[in-house]
Amino acid sequence: MRFPVVLHSDDGVRYGVTVPDLPGCFSAGDTFDDALASVVEAIDLHLEGVTEDGGDIPVPRAIGEHRTNPDYADGVWAAVDVDVSRFDGRAEKINITVPRNLLAKIDSYAKSHGATRSGFLADAARLAMRD
Repeated sequence: MRFPVVLHSDDGVRYGVTVPDLPGCFSAGDTFDDALASVVEAIDLHLEGVTEDGGDIPVPRAIGEHRTNPDYADGVWAAVDVDVSRFDGRAEKINITVPRNLLAKIDSYAKSHGATRSGFLADAARLAMRD
C-alpha cells in the first residue's frame, strides 16, 4: 500500500516526515533518502500498534486531498510503499470467478506495479471499502 508522506526541512539537509493518514506517525532522517527509509519503519510500527489494538488499517488518501492542509505548507510530498499484508491476519485461499480479459488486465497491472494478483485485489478491496 502506498502512503503519502510530507517532508519538511529547516536546513535543506535533515528532514522530518509526517504521515497525514496516520495521526501521530512521524519520523526523520539525516538525508532525504534516510527520512523516506525511516518513515517506512515508522508506518510499519504504527500499523502494528493499530492492529494489535483491534483497529483497521486506514486506506491512504490521495496527496491532493492533503495539500490544502496548512500544517503541510511548504512540505515536499512523496509516497512510500508499505507491505501491510502481515496485518491482515492469516491468508485464506478463495475461488472467485472473474472475466478472462479483466483477469489479464489485473495481472498485467499488478505485475507492472510490483504487486501480486492477490495483493492488488486486497488493496482494491480496501480502497473500495474505505469510509
